[in-house]
Amino acid sequence: MLNETDQFYDNQPEPNKSCLLALRSIILDLDEQITETKKYGMPCFCYKKKAFVYLWTDKKTHEPYILFVEGRQMNHPDLESGDRARMKILRVNPEKDIPLKKVKSILKIAVDLCR
Repeated sequence: MLNETDQFYDNQPEPNKSCLLALRSIILDLDEQITETKKYGMPCFCYKKKAFVYLWTDKKTHEPYILFVEGRQMNHPDLESGDRARMKILRVNPEKDIPLKKVKSILKIAVDLCR
């Protein structure tokens, strides 16, 4: 039987499911201190028990994105704040290869903010 977090991924349609699972793997492989849980119905990744990113999908486009908790402290041209005061997102097109170098560099900034 799948746990709640695994069910989130399992319930996603393709290609989002594969994209989100790949992002999950990328995030968890960044640092051994990163753990995964589920908060607010979505996968949440914590660094030393402090939430730093979430995975979710856009309500309108249904495309996956990474939500950065301390986004306002991050300055990167691909991060969007929308109407959020604190958080920013990085959209990921599930139809294309994940821009690994970019994603990892932005995630590293997010982890560094937690240190």
